[in-house]
Amino acid sequence: MLRVRHLEISDLITAVDLADGRRLPVRRDEVVRQLRDSGDEPAARIVAGLPADRDGTLDPDAVDRLLISVHTELQRLSEELRIGNRLVHLLGPLFTAIRADGGHPGPYRLVDIGCGLGYLVRWLAATGALGPDVELIGVDLNAALVGEADRLARAEGLDCRFVHGNAFELPEAATVYVSTGVLHHFGAAALAGFFRTQAASPALAFCHFDIAATSLAPIGARVFHRARMRHPLGRHDGVVSARRAHDDETLLRAAAVPGMRALLYEPRGLSNPFCTTLRPILGVRPQLEPPLRQALGRASRRLVGPEHLGPVRGEATR
Repeated sequence: MLRVRHLEISDLITAVDLADGRRLPVRRDEVVRQLRDSGDEPAARIVAGLPADRDGTLDPDAVDRLLISVHTELQRLSEELRIGNRLVHLLGPLFTAIRADGGHPGPYRLVDIGCGLGYLVRWLAATGALGPDVELIGVDLNAALVGEADRLARAEGLDCRFVHGNAFELPEAATVYVSTGVLHHFGAAALAGFFRTQAASPALAFCHFDIAATSLAPIGARVFHRARMRHPLGRHDGVVSARRAHDDETLLRAAAVPGMRALLYEPRGLSNPFCTTLRPILGVRPQLEPPLRQALGRASRRLVGPEHLGPVRGEATR
């Protein structure tokens, strides 16, 4: 029996030149072939039904409309799961710790990597939850999503901005890098490089929320996405995302890069699998850990570092 390699359709139907951000053409039959080779025939059928021109190149406008629609439904899921509140539960104390560090006066800058429609940035701007001294920026490689995020922010009268491009090539340095639902797009081998890039920057911390790798995650994803997502692509990718989620050991080992203290919030042993949908991996400059724990209060007991891991175990190929 062919083993299914978990690929998300949304990762395959768009392509960007990382050097200049230019949109690249994507051939429909090539994506269909990749999905069939991975053992995912249902996903291949979804892509086979997407519009393409006479040469078999996917219609970029149709793809953009589809992705904006799917991300709009994802935003509704984020609202229902109160993702903004969950993030502020940690980001609030994190910025309190940064402000307490006398060597880094504000203003500060939060950069959301892979912001999509910018739900997190727009929610933070609308609520003012992090304070007026935190500038809010969303960055994404997908120009259509960034354009829609910018349109929504202007329509809502929000003080935030969105940039099409690479988050690590912004002319302004970030104080804190964040993301939601991005880490599972990286294979285990690429995660450490992702974290090392942030540690090598002037940033003081990173805080990346992703799907908690519990036994219930794929089941929950299937239920939520079937109930809330109308297009088969959204339903498919939501379940695949949960299956690709990294476990505690993988996250902590990858985030333990030079210059950062890696901390996982709500590891599997301390979390309720029925309630924990997303949880964060943090990296903070070592001097920030004590004031962060102080700002968190009793919740700091849910922070664990790499020293709490067991022996290194073999990791399955993703």
